[in-house]
Amino acid sequence: MVPIKLKGRTISRGCAEGEVLLSRDPISFLGNVDPETGIVIEEKHSLAGKSIKGKVLVFPHGKGSTVGSYVMYQLKKNEAAPVAIINLETEPIVAVGAIISEIPLVDMLEKSPYEFLKDGDIVLVNGSEGYIELLKPKGCKTE
Repeated sequence: MVPIKLKGRTISRGCAEGEVLLSRDPISFLGNVDPETGIVIEEKHSLAGKSIKGKVLVFPHGKGSTVGSYVMYQLKKNEAAPVAIINLETEPIVAVGAIISEIPLVDMLEKSPYEFLKDGDIVLVNGSEGYIELLKPKGCKTE
């Protein structure tokens, strides 16, 4: 398998690897994600009932209150945050939250992540150099 590596824009520096959790719905961290557990509690959200803890969270952009940045920080302090984030285009609430929480974040990839990523894929997010790399598609066995 030839690795897929795509350039993007650095929002928050750092490097992390993990399992993809994909949402086509925007996310509001204030009131819609439990800061203690990392479980999405917004009833009609595509990730409702799922935990973002330890995942590479892929979503189009954030929404809602500026307090969402602090909720992201609470998630990190409670060890319930995603290990990295990929957005289509990051807005200031998520950008600030990722930066203060030291969660690597890349956006504006040269190809939409929805075209090649699936839940369960293993990806590397390099926020320092501004790229992501698909390391292992879901179901791909390692040698």
